[in-house]
Amino acid sequence: MKQYSNRVSRMGFSQTFVMSNKVREMKAKGIDVISLTLGEPDFDVPDNIKQAAFDAINQNYSHYSPVPGFLELREAVAKKLKRDNNLDYRPNQICVSNGAKQSILNVLCSIINDGDEVILPAPYWVSYDEMVKMLGGVPVYVETSIETEFKITAEQLEATITPKTKALLYSSPCNPSGSYYTREELKSLATVIAKNPIITVISDEIYEFTNYDGKHVSMAEFPEVYEQTAVINGMSKAFAMTGWRIGYSACPTWLATACEKIQGQMTSGANTMAQRASIVALETNPKEYHYMIEAFAKRRELVYNLLKEIPGFKVNYPKSAFYFFPDISFYLGKTICGKTINNADDFAMLLLEEAFVGTVGGVSFGNPNCIRFSYATSEENLTEAMRRIKEFLEKIQTF
Repeated sequence: MKQYSNRVSRMGFSQTFVMSNKVREMKAKGIDVISLTLGEPDFDVPDNIKQAAFDAINQNYSHYSPVPGFLELREAVAKKLKRDNNLDYRPNQICVSNGAKQSILNVLCSIINDGDEVILPAPYWVSYDEMVKMLGGVPVYVETSIETEFKITAEQLEATITPKTKALLYSSPCNPSGSYYTREELKSLATVIAKNPIITVISDEIYEFTNYDGKHVSMAEFPEVYEQTAVINGMSKAFAMTGWRIGYSACPTWLATACEKIQGQMTSGANTMAQRASIVALETNPKEYHYMIEAFAKRRELVYNLLKEIPGFKVNYPKSAFYFFPDISFYLGKTICGKTINNADDFAMLLLEEAFVGTVGGVSFGNPNCIRFSYATSEENLTEAMRRIKEFLEKIQTF
């Protein structure tokens, strides 16, 4: 009898991909399903980036790259961080990986021992706690709510820290909530972190440019915690390069060295053509790609107004990323279409099977009362999806 390792047994499947796979299965059977599951821009990669990849092929960039990435790309990342974030990093502090997910895992592998605690403000991205558990760490959750825009306070953070705390892992802008931390809010968290020098902050900033309300702020901007902070970013969201799998970390030198060591034994360098194309993307003025942000902003307004009309939904106004995370606790504990709705995952499955709209329940995001909608799709799809959900829920007469 074949048995999984304890490491695999500790992990769950990504609920995001579970739901997107169910959508694909239904579509394969001819069912008209609208998917709002994946956080993937529906734009094509800009032409100048694609041309850079073609050029790289013709220039025979088909051999191994240095483990942490081509020097020219790491220099481009360093210039981007200075230009957009006023952060000073040298190329040897940057490690280019196979997506931001690997960048996060590299950092966690570098600092987590069995039993170490990692603080996760909830809601969090679905892979955070699974990564921590895979490495033998202990996720420690800090609860938030829609009333607080799903953000933790300095007081909550300080109350959660123990002698076993090794890291704080969060995203700002946040997947799934669409919230982001202001400079004042991050400053208060930084003050707490600075008093605990053993703690590493892993700041996932992959949605940096999808910020409708103000300038993005990085935890690493605060000098008192610069040496404790790992900045995570990548090409997927800002440049619609999800399949190109390029992410990067910018870290204190000791941590960057550890990330390179781990990656050298795990995957080596990332795709060479994608790396060369990423140089062009990062060196281009970000305003050239702002049309994507403008489209997301229009969709946000559309979906917000439609979600407010859906019975039983409690909705806030997200200020970044491309997600809504409404509270659907009104429906919990009820029996609908013969199914008992115990948590948001049950509710998401109900919407898929009865309204033919794919969403992701909040259980794997750390909040069983909320459900995630991605609005990274056309206005036509979004309008129809909201219509289907509203009509279905208005028809329910069982409670």
